[in-house]
Amino acid sequence: MAAVASIISQYQWREVIAIYVDDDYGRGGITALGDALAKRKSKIAYKAKLPPGAGRSTIQDILMRVNEMESRVYVVHVNPDSGLAVFSAAKSLGMMSNGYVWIATDWLSAVIDSSRHDNPDAMEHTQGVIMLQQHVADSDIQHSLLRKLNNQTREGNRSSVSSYTVHAYDSVWLVARAIEQFLSEGNAVSFSANQNLQPVKRSSLQLDSLRRFNNGDKLLEKVWRANFTGVSGQVQFTLDRNLIHPAYDILNIGGTGFRTIGYWSNFSGLSVVAPENLHSAPPNSSTNNIQLRSVIWPGQTAEKPRGWAFPYHGKPLRIGVPLRTSYKEFVMQDNGPDGVKGFSVDVFKSAVSLLPYPVAFNFVLFGDGLKNPSYSDLVQKVSENYFDAAIGDITIVTNRTRLVDFTQPYTESGLIIVAPAREIESNAWAFLKPFTFQMWCVLGLLFLFVGAVVWILEHRTNTEFRGTPRQQIMTVCWFSFSTMFFAHRENTSSALGRFVLLVWLFVVLIVNSSYTASLTSLLTVQELTSGVKGLDSLISSSSPIGYQVGSFARNYLVDELNIADSRLVPLNSPSDYARALELGSGNGGVAAIIDELPYVEIFLSKYCKFKTVGQVFTKGGWGFAFPRDSPLAEDLSTAILALSENGNLQRIHDEWLSGEGCSTDDIEIASNSLSLSSFWGLFVICGLTCAIALLIFFWRIFFQYSRYNDQVELGPEIVRRTARLTSIKSLISFVDKREEEVKNALKKKPNGSQQTRIGSTEEQSTSPL
Repeated sequence: MAAVASIISQYQWREVIAIYVDDDYGRGGITALGDALAKRKSKIAYKAKLPPGAGRSTIQDILMRVNEMESRVYVVHVNPDSGLAVFSAAKSLGMMSNGYVWIATDWLSAVIDSSRHDNPDAMEHTQGVIMLQQHVADSDIQHSLLRKLNNQTREGNRSSVSSYTVHAYDSVWLVARAIEQFLSEGNAVSFSANQNLQPVKRSSLQLDSLRRFNNGDKLLEKVWRANFTGVSGQVQFTLDRNLIHPAYDILNIGGTGFRTIGYWSNFSGLSVVAPENLHSAPPNSSTNNIQLRSVIWPGQTAEKPRGWAFPYHGKPLRIGVPLRTSYKEFVMQDNGPDGVKGFSVDVFKSAVSLLPYPVAFNFVLFGDGLKNPSYSDLVQKVSENYFDAAIGDITIVTNRTRLVDFTQPYTESGLIIVAPAREIESNAWAFLKPFTFQMWCVLGLLFLFVGAVVWILEHRTNTEFRGTPRQQIMTVCWFSFSTMFFAHRENTSSALGRFVLLVWLFVVLIVNSSYTASLTSLLTVQELTSGVKGLDSLISSSSPIGYQVGSFARNYLVDELNIADSRLVPLNSPSDYARALELGSGNGGVAAIIDELPYVEIFLSKYCKFKTVGQVFTKGGWGFAFPRDSPLAEDLSTAILALSENGNLQRIHDEWLSGEGCSTDDIEIASNSLSLSSFWGLFVICGLTCAIALLIFFWRIFFQYSRYNDQVELGPEIVRRTARLTSIKSLISFVDKREEEVKNALKKKPNGSQQTRIGSTEEQSTSPL
């Protein structure tokens, strides 16, 4: 049955109907077929069992029953004595025409081989059928045997000899070889009476006269160990006692004969190359081998049947459509020929037009027209076969997928919060809002830090950064904050000071530009806010929440978010939404509304006083509902994807849902102040620049101080001890010296002259800190 499953998988049929004889042979074969199909993600949709020896009327009744089902792929696994009666009855019922697929196991090839000359109706009733025949490898020994058999039967052609004849011939030789080995080992042939067999009363059968072969287990072991080349090919068994290389010819009946369209083996699967030619080559799963030649199907057509049909005998499909009272852009009643129109209706009709086969349908409204119907009830009607399908703004949720199959979503959806918004009036401190408090603090510290760094770098070389301590502190503060407006008066003379100032002015430029842009936005654009901060705050509060009648939102809020049902307020239309939000939770209204995103987008395009809060907190989409395992759902999914790729889906969306008015973007205005995270990269660069400049500066100071200190001629021990105690004061005094004074002191070093003491140098220094 693995060969049959491979054929079904090759043509991508998902369901088949099995017609089999109700005995061990039939039941075992169909069970194996079901297992093989399950591995390939297909299944047996219905099992039609025939009683052994069933008459024509019984067969016709069964075929009439299966003809009312969707699947048009039939696998026939019956006994040869009644098999042709199945095809004869099928032909009389018109089931051997276009759209039908018939696959017969290897019983049919044996019947055709043995009776097509004596019974020409056998070929007439099986036109277009695919059948299996056990494969016999082409060899010289086979040709020799067939010539002998044909001469004996005087038929003069191979067609009178079936593959069963060849396998029977090999079976005789198999047993003969086993007996020869059995006797060569010294075993004796003996029989004994079987006590389990008793004479049958009132019968001519004498079962008690049968004898049991005493060493049958040994002889059977010789059979299983056989390994020789027979007429049919290699005769050898696996551990589970099957032929080591089972293979079948796949035949297609047409005209007065049949032709080979491919082969199947457990080694190569489906292929147009004979299995014996593939055994010597490594396994190859390329598409060049896994295929079949063209098939002439029932009805004399070469076009592959789709494998299913609508089980309504030509009746149009009943398509359930919700009769909405709000948001009619998606579905609404109409006086036209279809009776309905809208975004969802146009998507469905466009998708159906892309199907490779015609589909007749009628739209049937569902609902009383007074309020939005329950979409769960609509889906339930589809699962109960009251409707053949349901279209509209039907959300795909878990509990609904357990009842029906959905198509590919044709639009995205998800729940989101809508809340009232109020305008915040500007106040006297609005100029501080562009930056956060943390940002202001960091900026102030950074201004002072950069001013101090520039003072350190310029203090020794620039007279504008010298003076009394009070004057120098004032200079640092003035220089720091005047750079904000690029109005600093002090010049920088050192290379390091200019480098730091250049980087700092770039940072100031960026900060000033950002502040100006943010403040302009705050003062010129209306800012909206809401008391509802997000889903968590809404759940934790006790405020009433609105939802749309008929939507799945209510079940989600109660079952998933554990919100009390008493807090939920059903609303039916956008005007109800606006009225409830304007009243508020304290005046009989609601604090917020939770609804699906497509509805919210339309609502906010008409009512600009409200805004969404947070992000969409469920992910989903809208799709069309069909009964479980409906092949039309899969075909429509492919059509919806094609609509999306060719741009027609977006065109339909724009035609129905892109109306005038304020949009969601117009009301969701970001009013967040600029934080430290927006500028930390600039601040890091500025800080590193200051650090590097200070490191270079102090390295030069220490180098100069070392040279300057080496010129001091140290006296007795007590003088050297005093010099160590005053080294820190000496270093500070040296740093405070003017650069020019230090250079002059280093140039005055004469050879052999007495050098100035450190202590005297400190006393002569008059520059204040």
